[in-house]
Formats: sequence, C-alpha cells, structure tokens
Amino acid sequence: MIADSVDILFVEDNFNDAELAIRELKKHHMANNLVHMEDGEEALEFIFGTGKFKGRNITRAPKLILLDIQMPKINGIEVLQKIKSDPRTRTIPVIMLTSSKEDPDIQKSYALGANSYIVKPVDFKGFSDAIRNLGFYWLLLNQPPV
Repeated sequence: MIADSVDILFVEDNFNDAELAIRELKKHHMANNLVHMEDGEEALEFIFGTGKFKGRNITRAPKLILLDIQMPKINGIEVLQKIKSDPRTRTIPVIMLTSSKEDPDIQKSYALGANSYIVKPVDFKGFSDAIRNLGFYWLLLNQPPV
C-alpha cells in the first residue's frame, strides 16, 4: 500500500533512468516520500484516486511531479494535460524530465502548463546534478500555494 502523503511522484518507464534519479534523490535525503510509477495511466490513477488507488486521499497531492513524455499506455503530454486541466491538481509543479529535444514537445508542454522542461543529460554526472538541483529547488526553496 502506498501512503497518501507524497513529496515526489516520479513517472518514468526507463528502469535505469528511474533507478539513477531515485538513488541521487536518496543520496541528498529528498526521496523519503517518493513514489515511482512506470506509466501515465498508473500515475493518473494515483493522482486522482481511481483504479488500484481508489480511496486514496487525493487532497494530499504530491509536492512535485517529475514526468517523462514517452511512456506506455498514456504519454506524459496527456498526463500533464489532465493534471493541469483539473482545479484540484493544476497548482502541482510538473517538471517534464525527458530525452525529447523536439520543439513540438517543448511547446506543447509549456502551453499545457508545465513548470519546467528538462532534457535528460546523457552522461551520469549531468543527470545526477540535474536531479539533485531539481529536488533542492522544488522541495526546499520553492514556496507552493497553500
């Protein structure tokens, strides 16, 4: 059973990228309440308390969502659209963390309300630095609406 209280909802289907990011967040003590989902459908069920997460207290929204674009079942753009179009979830910061450098993906993400769009660095150090900085800024420095 996954707890209702979540700091980071990390939606990533690539096992290696997910493992590396989670390890980096743990190393800097920012993954205590992290939930990892492997596809967009599962993420939406978690966020909105449906499907296998029916009954989850959705008023306890994640403080941050890290969202890949290219995923099975429901892609990240569709997940972003559903999150940002719902008044209950639209203020959750959503960071697109993806390997796509495609201009249409970038434009569409920002048009739908993404808070940031980060292209995954291919090297280990760059990826580790990006994850650490994301966690530090969004969990420790950023002041979300109440």
